[in-house]
Amino acid sequence: MPRFNANLTMLFTEQPFLDRFEAAAKAGFTGVEYLFPYDFAVEELVQRLKAHGLTQVLHNLPAGDWAGGERGIAILPGREDEFRAGVDKAITYATALGCKQVNCLAGVAPAGVDRAALEETFIANLRYAAGRLKEAGIKLLIEAINPIDIPGFFLNTTAQALDIIARTGSDNLFVQYDIYHMQITEGDLARTMERNLAMIPHIQLADNPGRHEPGTGEINYPFLFAHLDRIGYAGWIGAEYKPKAGTEAGLGWFHAARAATG
Repeated sequence: MPRFNANLTMLFTEQPFLDRFEAAAKAGFTGVEYLFPYDFAVEELVQRLKAHGLTQVLHNLPAGDWAGGERGIAILPGREDEFRAGVDKAITYATALGCKQVNCLAGVAPAGVDRAALEETFIANLRYAAGRLKEAGIKLLIEAINPIDIPGFFLNTTAQALDIIARTGSDNLFVQYDIYHMQITEGDLARTMERNLAMIPHIQLADNPGRHEPGTGEINYPFLFAHLDRIGYAGWIGAEYKPKAGTEAGLGWFHAARAATG
């Protein structure tokens, strides 16, 4: 059975961020991910990971002005120098944290800019980042996100992500597959993950509708967990959802999945 990790951006938010590491470990998680580490001294994050026996599974490249609504800058012409500086910063953090994979958020397509220009900028930035990260022993991932949660987000489907990867010509660029987003945009979850297993080193989950914990919506998670085990998925599965009634109250799915593995 694949390993589950907690997304500290969305889980255990009842506590200050740095206290969430301990809470995740006490709940039984052995790994954590979150959007960005950059607001904290890397030494402080390393200490929290070591103190609680946790693996840093994933974090994102810097994604522009998040508070101002930006959701990545990789597609934006004219921001290439900022993007490259972000790659350097991500490598510094990921290396210190022992994090072996970093996600690149494409960004929201600006009005009035030719889509082909955005795509070419994206491909060039990914080619650069994938090469730099490969030198550091870190995988680069890209994530398709549904256009309902983030209107205008450039990358929306698995097929689009795979096409972009092929066009970079990189052997260090992969798909971060988010079950929640892909249920909304394309469905056919089990066959898509099986067909593209070699290109998917990380999976994230939430149920739909509502983006709450497994068991609150339409997705058959017991089936999917068994399916991933059967097809040999060996990566992490990140719990990235909005708890419906508090983090601890919503962990029944996690305890049941762990019990099922014996």
